[in-house]
Amino acid sequence: MPHDIDILNLYLSPGHNYFGHHEQPPGQSPVFEVDTVECVAGRGIRGDRIFGFKPDYKGQITFFAFETYFDLCERLNTRDRTPAVFRRNAITRGIDLNQLVGKEFEVQGVRFQGVSECSPCHWMNQAFAPGAENALRGRGGLRARILTDGTLRVAGALP
Repeated sequence: MPHDIDILNLYLSPGHNYFGHHEQPPGQSPVFEVDTVECVAGRGIRGDRIFGFKPDYKGQITFFAFETYFDLCERLNTRDRTPAVFRRNAITRGIDLNQLVGKEFEVQGVRFQGVSECSPCHWMNQAFAPGAENALRGRGGLRARILTDGTLRVAGALP
């Protein structure tokens, strides 16, 4: 089922800042904004912290809606944070990501299987703004498996 999904930003991070840091301070691994990412079926995004994490992992790539980011900026009166703070790989525009849970979909010729919502955690209150965890409930993004190899590009990036 084809979808008209724009990719506005792509991010990679070589290490975990929150995963495995329960009741500890967050890690300090940087997030890098890139124009393209290489999706590898069943493994993840080359160069990202999740690449090859474990077989059939449900979050080989994560998506986050720009519309949600914009709403949080307005709702929480926050203007000094970029979508990178959510540590999702692809910032999208044009689709309700929750509709893709349990479905196969394609973006720029790469096929994915939507698996589950990226549930927000308490770190979001620190990373974005107080109240972010509650404001993100039910719209924290999408975890997906990568079904085919390919490259995703930011809208307007040259091949």
